[in-house]
Amino acid sequence: MTPFEKAITWIDAENAQDPNHETYQSETYPKELLYSNRMYQRLLDFQPDASEAVRVATKAQHICRWKMPRESYPMDRVGYLKWREDLKKFHAQTTAGILVDAGYPQEFIDRVSFLIEKKLLKKDAETQLLEDVICLVFLEFYFDPFVQKHDREKMKNIILKTWNKMSEAGHQAALKINFSDSNLDLIKEALGL
Repeated sequence: MTPFEKAITWIDAENAQDPNHETYQSETYPKELLYSNRMYQRLLDFQPDASEAVRVATKAQHICRWKMPRESYPMDRVGYLKWREDLKKFHAQTTAGILVDAGYPQEFIDRVSFLIEKKLLKKDAETQLLEDVICLVFLEFYFDPFVQKHDREKMKNIILKTWNKMSEAGHQAALKINFSDSNLDLIKEALGL
């Protein structure tokens, strides 16, 4: 196996241990394994020639996320932001350990960590690519459950924040997602389209 094949196999093996499950199209999956697969497939659809570092970062974006539950931090804005920052470092470190074992050089490992930690968003093209994929996966698979849980004004705020993180190419891809009529109306209203 190549270092890439080892890394992807081992990332999948870690995510397959997620005790949380999600059912999709009548099949049940470990939640983070399903998320990882969705991320990777969306990357291949959106930018098939993405670098190996971006492909690894995409697979590992949420690696072992269940080990740092949101509830282990204060349930306020400060607690949320601290959790998000700690998660990025945790995902990067967990992935780095796998990449060392897979035989990657330190320079490659550092690059993947840089991407997972989403450094220089809007300035680094590959960090932006990863963020676009994250936003597209959210909009395609996780947006509707958010709509069910939050009021219209909060959702409009979430849409705007998501949109502002994306590139123009990300915006174009997002508008091609097969949203329900009501969700598409909500998105257009939030964006003033």
